[in-house]
Amino acid sequence: MTILVTAASGHLGRLTIDALLARGVSASEIVAGARTPSKVADLADHGVRTVELDYSVPASIASALDGIDTVLLISGSEPGKRAEGHKNVIDAARTANVAKLVYTSAPKATTVDWVLAPDHRATEEALAASGVPFVVLRNNWYVENFTGLVLGAAESGVITASVGDGRVASATRQDFAEAAAVVLTEDGHLGKVYELGGDIAWDYDELAAAASDVLHRAVSYVPVTAADHLSALEAAGTDAGTAGFLVAVDGAIAQGVLADTDGTLSRLIGRPTTPLRDGLRADIALKQS
Repeated sequence: MTILVTAASGHLGRLTIDALLARGVSASEIVAGARTPSKVADLADHGVRTVELDYSVPASIASALDGIDTVLLISGSEPGKRAEGHKNVIDAARTANVAKLVYTSAPKATTVDWVLAPDHRATEEALAASGVPFVVLRNNWYVENFTGLVLGAAESGVITASVGDGRVASATRQDFAEAAAVVLTEDGHLGKVYELGGDIAWDYDELAAAASDVLHRAVSYVPVTAADHLSALEAAGTDAGTAGFLVAVDGAIAQGVLADTDGTLSRLIGRPTTPLRDGLRADIALKQS
């Protein structure tokens, strides 16, 4: 079995390669695809083959898939512009007769109309129509997504958001990477759509409490309306498009889009998911090292 990990220069891609190696997959059976191969050159030093793979360049995808049995398609990073590139990978996987394609999607991508859903819904629909054997991993929010908010509170003592009393079943990138490694290497997952989240769904008061512990200072959560949140972000210099996106994500959290947790992630990885405090503490230490 030869496994191609796309977007291997990103955090999730690298952690998945580490998790594959930890599961006993030989480095010679792993291929790291990246738009800029020089960014994964260090993996080549450890026996992992590296290839150029750009979602927007079909020829690079076809070349990267040569001899590949299994693919991890990590979703692109630019909301609203991802579906076409994902479909390029899916089309190439069909042509290459790939035996399994694992795709990292978003929570409730086909059942709730929220800001991140369209790209992922289109990708899942393309997968279902392609005939390529697939597994969908609908990853909840990464704990690491909240590090910026927490570090911002180190000075202000405040976390401001328009999520109301919404909850988030977050887990660390490491948790999700281990789940990807499991479904890439195990039988019995084809055709499954997994909603993956942490064991505990927390609210923003609990996020503020975790920040207080990690920062060793009092932090409180200050809820605001979506309109006030948008105004505050723009006043702080956030461009209108980004500000609108952030407020829309908060709105989805308020609606409960990220709140579900049924233990699927911890069952896949064979251990409890990483607690919020531990994940924040580790990521902040990494960023400050």
